[in-house]
Amino acid sequence: MPHMLLIHEPVGQRATRSDPEGRAVYDRMLRWGDDLKARGLLLGAESLASTEHAVRVSTGGGRARIVDGPFAEAKEMVGGFFLVNVDTREEAVALAQTCPAAEWATVEVRALAPCFET
Repeated sequence: MPHMLLIHEPVGQRATRSDPEGRAVYDRMLRWGDDLKARGLLLGAESLASTEHAVRVSTGGGRARIVDGPFAEAKEMVGGFFLVNVDTREEAVALAQTCPAAEWATVEVRALAPCFET
């Protein structure tokens, strides 16, 4: 049963780290992902760039609305994700508790499902 572990981190948090600190954090995350892969649990993982150069697009009402980042109202950003394949929600939550990012961010656990399911 695939689950997405979304890493929600405070906007601007990355800028508070020195380059060596940032690389050390990133290396911890890579090692954690490598462990998941070795155990046959990892389907995919990526780190996302900050929202500084992101763009939000909506087309409600038949008009395109494009908003360039950074987004002043945002207090958090999705910094990355791990897509894992586990048997239960409880297993996904247990993995999230071992994720290094849980020390400085929030790890949201969500099952994959069609958008028409609740």
